[in-house]
Amino acid sequence: MSGGFDLGRLLKERGGERYELHSRYLNHQLPRMLHTIGFDKVYERGEGAYFWDTDGNDYLDMLAGFGVMGLGRHHPVVRRALHDVLDASLADLTRFDCSPLPGLLAERLLTHSPHLDRVYFGNSGTEAVEAALKFARYATGRPRVLYCAHAFHGLTIGSLSVNGEAGFRDGFAPLLPDTAVALGDLAALERELDRGDVAALIVEPVQGKGVHEAPPGFLRAAQELLRRNGALLIADEVQTGIGRTGDFYAYQHEEGVEPDLVCVAKALSGGYVPVSATLGRDWIFKKVYSSMDRVLVHSASFGANAQAMAAGLAVLAVLEDERLVANARATGELLKSRLAALVDRYELLKEVRGRGLMIGIEFGRPSSLRLRGRWTMLQAARKGLFAQMVVAPLLRKHRILTQVSGDHMEVIKLIPPLVIGAAEVDRFVTAFTAVMDEAHDGGGLMWDFGRTLVKQAMAQR
Repeated sequence: MSGGFDLGRLLKERGGERYELHSRYLNHQLPRMLHTIGFDKVYERGEGAYFWDTDGNDYLDMLAGFGVMGLGRHHPVVRRALHDVLDASLADLTRFDCSPLPGLLAERLLTHSPHLDRVYFGNSGTEAVEAALKFARYATGRPRVLYCAHAFHGLTIGSLSVNGEAGFRDGFAPLLPDTAVALGDLAALERELDRGDVAALIVEPVQGKGVHEAPPGFLRAAQELLRRNGALLIADEVQTGIGRTGDFYAYQHEEGVEPDLVCVAKALSGGYVPVSATLGRDWIFKKVYSSMDRVLVHSASFGANAQAMAAGLAVLAVLEDERLVANARATGELLKSRLAALVDRYELLKEVRGRGLMIGIEFGRPSSLRLRGRWTMLQAARKGLFAQMVVAPLLRKHRILTQVSGDHMEVIKLIPPLVIGAAEVDRFVTAFTAVMDEAHDGGGLMWDFGRTLVKQAMAQR
């Protein structure tokens, strides 16, 4: 192409500047962080659960774009659906018609939660949460929403108000009048409900930060308390939904739990077009949209666009056709059991927990004097450095991408694409075992990297 816009040519000419461009024009701390921990790779393409770098090396993705890539990268069914919807040249987003795709996707989503009746489509997980907060407040006429300590529900102001991590909240006050309770603390929930001003409790059935499950029976008991007090239960399934935990929704692991509002996003996109959904009961939607004057009282400019709806429909079809929910359950159990078998072998390994393909690996204080000194050094500098010491060689030596589960946490979270199987489990466990062997040897490049992290942490104080 001699003129005009040529994406391929642009990437060929300027792609090598990626880190410099980001440092200059975007979040300058991101490339700095990536350089420090050795994550400054150049990936050329991705497919399924793998990336490939410029040298043709494959990398196993155990992160799935923070859960967005539930089907892996570039699933052919989703790609075809997007090509089809673009080729159809639909009269999209006219704002004053009712196109069929949103209704079809809502219909399909609601089959997985038959106690719910209607869907609002937005663009991201935090938008789904914002919609749920607004709907709950309006439907109940009450101002306050309860949330669980250490929760993550998003970073816009409404969702930040129910975010349980101080590091995300600091400097953004004043927030909305919401209150934290400990995950599983029914007595604290009841005390707050007794005040009579609670609209809802929002909860992740499995918290993304640290991978902590709601205790058995908590969701059902909380639901009963909320209903008795005229308040609603909101299930944040942005990361746990769409098959991640081995059921379509994580709340379905507990019998009898029927949230009033459910938030989904991430994997519903197929990894291509941002989309979110807030599912709810008929009476809630009818109260919010109570008249023609209120028809646009809550809306989004790009909500329910044709590309997003096509991607969502394709994702749900793939989940069913390829039995990916059942695969998440079976492969997750295999991965968790093989990792749990290592707990007694390694003193630095404290616990393995989670559901389906959402697994937390927690490290803890070793018993031997030799390792305890090194552990104490890391903890004194900054909690979470040992987990980062494990994540780094998994990528650099074994070409496996993982993440530390949260700031100041000695937990690695595994949220791979739902398409992985026994081969990927074996590759990860083999690599993880090698890294833990090196950590327990007490020497080598891994602990040298740990000293680098300590210096970096001390410099930032």
